Formats: sequence, C-alpha cells, structure tokens
Amino acid sequence: MSGLADWFQGINLDRIIEWLLIGAASLLSISVHESSHALAAFWLGDDTGKRQGRISLNPLRHVDPVGLVMMIVARFGWARPVLVDSRRFKNPKAGMALSAAAGPASNVLLAFFGLIVYFVLGFTGKLYLDGAWRYFSLFIFYFVIINAGLAVFNLIPIPPLDGSKVLAIFLPDKAHAWLMRYERYGSILLIVLLATGVLSSVLATLRDGLIEGLSYPIVKLLELFF
Repeated sequence: MSGLADWFQGINLDRIIEWLLIGAASLLSISVHESSHALAAFWLGDDTGKRQGRISLNPLRHVDPVGLVMMIVARFGWARPVLVDSRRFKNPKAGMALSAAAGPASNVLLAFFGLIVYFVLGFTGKLYLDGAWRYFSLFIFYFVIINAGLAVFNLIPIPPLDGSKVLAIFLPDKAHAWLMRYERYGSILLIVLLATGVLSSVLATLRDGLIEGLSYPIVKLLELFF
C-alpha cells in the first residue's frame, strides 16, 4: 500500500491537467481543420468527405492517434486526411488547392479568435487568475499555439501536406505529376525531418511570427477600449 501511496504522491497533477488541456485544444483544432477541408471540397463539387461524415466536429471522425501524440508533445501533428476526388471539380488543380488551403486557413482564423479572447482576459485582469480562470487561460494559450502550429506545418510544400496541393496550382502539369508521383514518400521524409529536429526551429519561428502578426491589430484595437 505504501508503494501505491508513493506513486500517487509522485503524480504531477498540474502536468496531467496541462496534457488534458493540450489534448482538448488539439482535438478541437484538428476537427475544425479537417471539417474545413471536407466542407470546402463539398462547396466546390466533391461530396466524398461529406458522404464519409467528415463535415463534423466529432474528433473521433478525424483523429490520428500518432498525430495527436505529436501535437501534445511537439505542438505539431496531423489528423486522418480527408479524401478528395479531384475529378469532381470543374478545375481539378484549383479545386484541390482551394480545398487544401481551407484547413490551414481555418487554423489561422481559430488562432486569431483565440488571441482575441486571450488579450481580452489580459486587459480585464482575468488572465491566469486562480481557479477556473487559470485553466481557461491555459486552454486558450495552448489553443492559439496549436492552431498557429497547424497552419504553418500544413503549409509545408511536401506531400501529403496541404502546402504541396496549394503549390501544385502554380506548377506546370509535368512538375505537378512528378510531385504527386512521390507523394507516398513525403510522410517518411516529414517524420525524419521532425524526428531529427531539422524542422522544429523553423516551424517554431514561423509559428511565433504568425502569432505576433495576428496579435498586433488585436492589441491596437483593444487599447482603444481598455
């Protein structure tokens, strides 16, 4: 019994709560991201994602366990990709690019709205107060970090990330075909780059730059009211 009591005493409750908050923020962020892909594709003429139930905020329809763990640990991760049939678009290349861009765009918007809430809490003196306000502030903090991270990570022009499909609209057909031919190797390349830390500093810099850019107009506007 003493061993079990020692084990419970050794648990860092704050760390567990932190993981839970990051997990909750991650699940909400990836659900909106993937739903945006499916919704944009549906608006453009492809109902594949809709038929598979991907226009939903239910995280169970979108979550990839490994990608979720990466988001909790590294703040960069991925979800189960939404299937898109480019043949259903009037302009296949443009349709793929727009439906791909919808995911990162949704994360930029979520980060922006999260920052509004974060700075309102700061200007009203409720940021990181004891009790529920502290945990809510932490949730919003991680929510902003994760969404900004998802936006910049997914815009990397390496297949199968969204950035490769956005890049494709600017490529000649031959170059686009070459890029898609090696799409299945992109995931391996990304895992290697993340595991070795090659991308970490670059992604962190881009993420922080995005947050700073989104923060500037919000702060200037709130200064007029507070």
